[in-house]
Amino acid sequence: MTANAESMKQEWDRKVFIAFYKFSVTVTHLPNIKSSIKSMRVDAKRRARNVFEKTRMKKAQKLVLAAIAEGDAAKARELLPAAHKAIDQAAANNTIHKNAAARKKSKLALKVNAVSA
Repeated sequence: MTANAESMKQEWDRKVFIAFYKFSVTVTHLPNIKSSIKSMRVDAKRRARNVFEKTRMKKAQKLVLAAIAEGDAAKARELLPAAHKAIDQAAANNTIHKNAAARKKSKLALKVNAVSA
């Protein structure tokens, strides 16, 4: 990926995160206890972060799988590190379990290697 493409991707990721971060939750009732109100705010932020991480991870995986479906091994090999990074970041933020991240990375690598061979 060129430097310009990478910066555009980072800008897009930032905009998506901001959009999800400002995601508001409609509630039918508001708790009376201050700590419960704060918990609702924190839960909304965490939920938005998880949605963002999962969306970024799935998009990266789909790009690799699309390259594999086209039979373009070079493009798949080029996109694989970005997919691994997105998966690792999701695991680092506890959006997915570290073993699930390892499993996803392994399956992607196997598919890319199968196309390359």
